Amino acid sequence: MQWYDNKENNSEKEMTVKIRFFARFRELLGTDIVIDVAAATMFTHLITTIARKNPEGYAAIFDENGTFHEFVILMKNGKRIELTDAATTPVADGDEIAVFPPVAGG
Repeated sequence: MQWYDNKENNSEKEMTVKIRFFARFRELLGTDIVIDVAAATMFTHLITTIARKNPEGYAAIFDENGTFHEFVILMKNGKRIELTDAATTPVADGDEIAVFPPVAGG
């Protein structure tokens, strides 16, 4: 599946990133989403843009204030991103982003 983000400034370099949602998030939003975004796109903006495609998916990830639910797990290229850092963490060309719901098991 390929989605393209509208860039606010067409002079900015375009980058391609891949987003993978897992478990319940995958059911709501899909997985292996490839999206082209403008340079300097922040992590939170990227996830928000995709999640808004499905209101139920958005509500599963974000609270009523547009903040990540505290149980959401974010990863960029296999490294965890703290929810408090997501708004100031830029994505780069070729990044692989993963979004997980809470992990449970025995």
